[in-house]
Amino acid sequence: TKGAYPGKAAEERGQSESIARNLVEMASLTVPVISIVIGEGGSGGALGLGITNRILMLENSTYSVISPEGASALLWKDSNLAKIAAETMKITAEDLYELNIADEVIKEPLGGAHHDVETQAQSIKRTFESHLSELNQLTQEELVEDRYQKCRTIGSYTE
Repeated sequence: TKGAYPGKAAEERGQSESIARNLVEMASLTVPVISIVIGEGGSGGALGLGITNRILMLENSTYSVISPEGASALLWKDSNLAKIAAETMKITAEDLYELNIADEVIKEPLGGAHHDVETQAQSIKRTFESHLSELNQLTQEELVEDRYQKCRTIGSYTE
């Protein structure tokens, strides 16, 4: 998803409250939570995927709290600068892996996942099962703490 509609009407219908409620619920789940980004994860929908023990991404997928078009319109008042915004935002699977946001990048068949759906599905399944097996070794309390620590250590910064 490119993300939720960023207008007043969406806010009046409780969009922010729904996202916040989702984050609270996801944070306290006592089962393994694995998010897999298979295309475009953007805006509030991306936030909902972020409270997780593992984030897996297909190699051609993107993940961000705002679309490049939205970011360029907001920062530079010009949505035509979306390509520059995307590069600056570091939203690719490889970028996010390097920033410790994505835990694993799942390779895609030549030309993209849609060129060999069956092979891609099997690759996703193997990767998912591997991470689930690791997480199943944790207690309920450890799962919640693992998720908390993942959220606290995402990204990088300099002082």
